[in-house]
Amino acid sequence: MTDKIVVLTTCSTADEARKIARHLLELRLAACVQLSAPVQSLYHWQGAVEESEETLLLIKSSRPLFERLRGEIARLHSYSTPEVVALPIIDGAPGYLAWMERELAG
Repeated sequence: MTDKIVVLTTCSTADEARKIARHLLELRLAACVQLSAPVQSLYHWQGAVEESEETLLLIKSSRPLFERLRGEIARLHSYSTPEVVALPIIDGAPGYLAWMERELAG
């Protein structure tokens, strides 16, 4: 098991997603952020089923940085309740994991 994680969040626009991605990279809270758009999201919200087109961010980071990363997303995000979900990276290519370690705040 590594201390590396992939954090998922979605944004209502590609511009907002790029702004958040660049900010996280500048702070070295992320080694890499991939944007995937458009994604179709269907979800329960305030008693109704909603559907929207969003941009998905796949953020490569580490567990020790998660609280700061989550706080920065919340601070910059336009949603009142943004998705911020961390998934563990159980294992990976040694070279890639070493690259992540070098690129993240230490």
